Amino acid sequence: MSSHTASQRYLSSRGGSYDFSFEEVVLKGLASDGGLFIPEEIPALPSDWASKWQHLSFEDLAYEIFSLYISPAEIPAADLKDIIRRSYATFRTKDVTPTVNLDKEKNIHLLELFHGPTFAFKDVALQFLGNLFEYFLVRRNEGKVGRNREHLTVIGATSGDTGSAAIYGLRGKKDVSVFIMHPHGKVSAIQEAQMTTVMDANVHNLAVDGTFDDCQDFVKALFADPEINKTHRLAAVNSINWARILAQITYYFYSYFNLIRQSSFLPASTVRFVVPTGNFGDILAGYFAKRMGLPAEKLVIATNENDILHRFWESGKYEKHPVYGKEAEGGLVEDGVKAHESGVKETLSPAMDILVSSNFERLLWYLSYEVYSSSADAVSQRRAQAGDHVRNWLNDLKTKGGFSVDQQILYKAKEDFASYRVSDEETVETIKSTFSAPSSQGYVLDPHSAIGITAALRSAEVAKPPSTHHISLATAHPAKFSNAVERALPEEKAYFEDKVLPAEFKGLEDKPRRVSHVKKSDGWEGVRKVVIAEVEAELQAAERGGK
Repeated sequence: MSSHTASQRYLSSRGGSYDFSFEEVVLKGLASDGGLFIPEEIPALPSDWASKWQHLSFEDLAYEIFSLYISPAEIPAADLKDIIRRSYATFRTKDVTPTVNLDKEKNIHLLELFHGPTFAFKDVALQFLGNLFEYFLVRRNEGKVGRNREHLTVIGATSGDTGSAAIYGLRGKKDVSVFIMHPHGKVSAIQEAQMTTVMDANVHNLAVDGTFDDCQDFVKALFADPEINKTHRLAAVNSINWARILAQITYYFYSYFNLIRQSSFLPASTVRFVVPTGNFGDILAGYFAKRMGLPAEKLVIATNENDILHRFWESGKYEKHPVYGKEAEGGLVEDGVKAHESGVKETLSPAMDILVSSNFERLLWYLSYEVYSSSADAVSQRRAQAGDHVRNWLNDLKTKGGFSVDQQILYKAKEDFASYRVSDEETVETIKSTFSAPSSQGYVLDPHSAIGITAALRSAEVAKPPSTHHISLATAHPAKFSNAVERALPEEKAYFEDKVLPAEFKGLEDKPRRVSHVKKSDGWEGVRKVVIAEVEAELQAAERGGK
């Protein structure tokens, strides 16, 4: 791949795969050794990036950033621009991800990431990923008809947000079928309605009689099954897919430029990004932005009571701490809290209820690459060693439930990151105080975004200089988790329905639905049967339609 720079070629975080193209990693999702794909090198920014990029639209900025990771030999410039334009044309605001100044005195800003079709930050990446899938397939299928056409079968599991964003990213796309499993009756009513009221023929919702964990297990079993892999090309949409991380890098740069255009951002000012974090994908995009050269002084991890990441930054130990029974209880069933696997603490921010952050190993690879080798070593040797370290750690996680890193790795991790843990009580308190603060004028935060703001306020107390600005990421619209909001603002029900609830949500739950039920006892083989039958029906319909 001589036409590709090092940042346009990809390898596996566990050392088993090298020299993959962007198209290969997007369509594969997961490396065959179980690792995640990362670019061989993080690209440096062009020397005039600040002056050249500062006034670009979101779409044009995305093009500049994506071009560093995607060779024009793979996606010509005009095609990449078109994919980006179509991906963000579905957003309700020209800015795509606007920034709001929430607290002028403390310089706290909110980066709103919920203006896409499903009102969650995942739309920024999944609208792009859906268009990429279609682009690659249309190109591969040029001149092919009927059964000779390549068909992509996307399979995912969701506890709410990912499913609807994936469905809206893939609905109606050519040569793609999408199957999303959710735990039956255990996602919020609005999330279930968003998924199941989509009537496009290529969208299939499977309500599994079980937990989110069961759905995840079925997905893993299908990806590992040689039988379906012989006949179907499977693809992943969850945050292990590199294209999702890439798409999210844009808004770190975009919000930074928004900030420096403001009069309160002085030459000596510094900026910290605060990210409500579950699977570590969103903040990892910030790490790439920082390593490319974005002047972010710190990336602040904000966890809920499922705090494996916070504990790692405190101690260097990365350990599952499962809790069960009474100890695990919390959160609101109406907001989808029961979707999760046994072992998590149930909270008011269910999208962050995780035992293990699946994207964390990408960071571990870069940390070990830098700490355990010197630039005097051959690059291939450094990469292989980093892969070995990651594989050993992840193996310990699987067999022993955790691992420890040495002080050098922890020290390196602390250079770029800080972390805070936020309780449900603090989440509710922040929703209340933000709503009633004179500077924010009735602004309603969703519980995940409130965790970010809580951490931002804590970080602001210790950040030096005092002119540090905090950009906190608002990951979901408050209407997606309206029951937690109502708990915090019980007197404001009329205000919420009148001023906050989007028109798109009104009457959504009364629309017709399409969903198949899967018994847990049918197992993943039962899901496989459904997938094979539905894809076959789609292919037959396409043949009848003469496509």
